[in-house]
Amino acid sequence: MNLSRNIISSLKVKKVEFFTGVPDSLLKNFCNELQKFSKKKHIISANEGGAVSIAAGYYLATKKIPLVYLQNSGLGNIINPISSIIHKEIYGIPMILFIGWRGAKNIKDEIQHKVQGKITLDQLRLLKIKYKIFNKGSYKNQLSELIDIAKKNNQPVALIFRSGDLESTENKKTNNKKIAKNIMLTRSEFIDELVKNSKNLKIISTTGFTSRELYQTRMLINKTSNNDFYMVGGMGHTSMVALGYSLGSKKKTICLDGDGSFLMHMGSVVISSKFGAKNFKYILLNNSCHESVGKQPTAIDKIDLEKFVFSIGYKRYFLIDKKDSLKKILKTFLGCSGPSFLNVLINPKTKKNLLRIKNLQEIKRDFVN
Repeated sequence: MNLSRNIISSLKVKKVEFFTGVPDSLLKNFCNELQKFSKKKHIISANEGGAVSIAAGYYLATKKIPLVYLQNSGLGNIINPISSIIHKEIYGIPMILFIGWRGAKNIKDEIQHKVQGKITLDQLRLLKIKYKIFNKGSYKNQLSELIDIAKKNNQPVALIFRSGDLESTENKKTNNKKIAKNIMLTRSEFIDELVKNSKNLKIISTTGFTSRELYQTRMLINKTSNNDFYMVGGMGHTSMVALGYSLGSKKKTICLDGDGSFLMHMGSVVISSKFGAKNFKYILLNNSCHESVGKQPTAIDKIDLEKFVFSIGYKRYFLIDKKDSLKKILKTFLGCSGPSFLNVLINPKTKKNLLRIKNLQEIKRDFVN
């Protein structure tokens, strides 16, 4: 039985046929089913607030209930459109939210999900969003009741999913159509080379596999580093943390970002180009997909990054698109004056059995000191 497919069929019965959101690991199987839909029926948004706004526009055009999917960490991104546009006391636009509940009570999870997990239901109550916690035996009734509430009261409603609620099926075929087969460089190979040249660098790395691989590389050479700050959460905010650090320090500062994070708050890269000084450097690890949650494609392929980077004021742009150019181009990039930008095309492939980053207070203390 494909539970996600059955859920989509139940939604179709209730005339819910348009989907948008940001992929989440707890909703991975559901998100991968949506990949079969046309772009008129399914849009992967850059961020969760944008998805809510897309859904609002769809409703205004069709009067049909849209569905927005997200991880609960994205609730912060939807507060503005929910409370100032969607809310039943403002425009009253109905929609249903599918929310992955990371950090749920009595379920073991990573440290960065702990606080968000505790406040998730309180946030929904504060926003006056009616919700139900997914029950496999009665989800059809849950969906029917929630959608009826949304229609009747012109308001958003939510179905909450915990870890294990949707069966996990391995997505064997990559959805990534942009990366060519001859690009053999992996994220870990790039990070290994970066670490070799990182003695005088401060590295602030994005959430997910990037930070975990950087951390594991440090552990494998039997030494921690007070030069690394791992963004275990806060997707989309890496460049602004790096910019803030670079402005308060004379040390070369590296923003080590991914394309999903880059797109999530794309305005940040414009700010970093304007205010970044000679010590600020941006590295984009670009595999054209949300790798850690199922390899759903991003929209990075729609951007001519070289033209974009120069148009917003970066001084230098570099591209690494194959393994044999890694050492030479990375050395030149690290040696030049910033703000400078390095686009690294990588395969959507990561190391197995990655270590989890847990000692966050210690990492912060070492980085600061």
